[in-house]
Amino acid sequence: MEADLSHPMEDGTNPPKPLDAGALFVLKSRGSWWHCGYHLTTSIVAPALLSLPFALSLLGWVAGVFCLTMAALVTFYSYNLLSVVLEHHAHLGQRQLRFRDMARDILGPGWGRYFVGPIQFGLCYGAVIACILLGGQSLKFIYLLSRPNGTMQLYQFVIISGVLMLVLVQIPSFHSLRHINLVSLVLCLFYSASATAGSIYIGHSKTAPVKNYSVHGSGEHRLFGALNAISIIATTYGNGIIPEIQATIAPPVKGKMFKGLCVCYAVVLTTFFSVAISGYWAFGNQAKGTVVANFMVDEEALLPSWVLLMTNVFIFLQVSAVSLVYLQPTNEVLEQKFADPKIDQFSVRNVVPRLAFRSLSVVIATTLAAMFPFFGDINAVIGAFGCIPLDFILPMIFYNVTFKPSKQSLIFWGNTLLAVIFSILGALGAISSIRQIILDANTYSFFANI
Repeated sequence: MEADLSHPMEDGTNPPKPLDAGALFVLKSRGSWWHCGYHLTTSIVAPALLSLPFALSLLGWVAGVFCLTMAALVTFYSYNLLSVVLEHHAHLGQRQLRFRDMARDILGPGWGRYFVGPIQFGLCYGAVIACILLGGQSLKFIYLLSRPNGTMQLYQFVIISGVLMLVLVQIPSFHSLRHINLVSLVLCLFYSASATAGSIYIGHSKTAPVKNYSVHGSGEHRLFGALNAISIIATTYGNGIIPEIQATIAPPVKGKMFKGLCVCYAVVLTTFFSVAISGYWAFGNQAKGTVVANFMVDEEALLPSWVLLMTNVFIFLQVSAVSLVYLQPTNEVLEQKFADPKIDQFSVRNVVPRLAFRSLSVVIATTLAAMFPFFGDINAVIGAFGCIPLDFILPMIFYNVTFKPSKQSLIFWGNTLLAVIFSILGALGAISSIRQIILDANTYSFFANI
């Protein structure tokens, strides 16, 4: 039993440290690299990818495809850097199971507690709120397909989406989600294929919209639109929980994360580029915030109803899995605070607090999703402040501080340059996102039926 309460060792000489309840119960290290690939895919390939045609409409063909490609290359590189740093510390016998653990050990305790921890929790909980809202919107879309004059409001569907999450959130550990996340991987392929096929079908149909690929608006509008597009693309590729996902891998971890990332990015490249390019090709600068919205014009479907129904069912089911993944950091903290690692995970002493506090976190997220159905604008700010620091800046800093490459080396200057560029883009993206909230503020109302 003593061995179960210590960090896994990988040929290191340092003595193991006792695991707290959060690490012991939620971040169980039992998975394979395949399981890692499922978790990674669910955390990155989410329904947010359906907004990529809109991002391209703000950038145009050349800049849009360039930004989409660069974001793929940079995130694949940065996630591998994080993995290498985690493997290095695991080899020394100091396996880090959380993002804030990395910040604490590499940059100092203040960075983990006051910077990385709050940013990660804000990003992940914001993603949960957005997913519950998106689930409610998908349910409402399905309802209106069958009853076009139905009177049910959006907040009612958001509550239904939240009730499903109340049940699913009780799944005990991150590792326990592996089968759900395999299904999630298949679902994201299905709805991406539906969106791509739907865009191509409409683009070739007699009712196809006039294709205009110019970026309209004044110079200021184009500039802020481009910054918004970059934030959308960065958020779509964002993850924010790489260390927690690597923590689910059974030791030794060396090389397993790279294989998992290869699985994930095979799906990323297949879905992101097909949806983005087909959607922008079909609708040009008329692409809406989500490409599925372009499949309806004046409440008339441009595709057979069964295609729209199937697509939204796939989105609803997959977004539930995405919510579960992004609830794991919150679940881990709740277990750490309220569970007792010295007794069985499924004892009454541990089950009751788990049931109560996990349910409370979902109730709060569901309430916020119902109250703020314009949460997309808010999430853009969270993405700018969260995804870019965690996924595009800190991995480069962690690597340089950990391995201290020569200041004459290409990797040192490459990492430094990337960190500086994305620091600037993150700041500009945050300004642009806040500006958009100010512009849209007059259209906001609590519990709006949109």
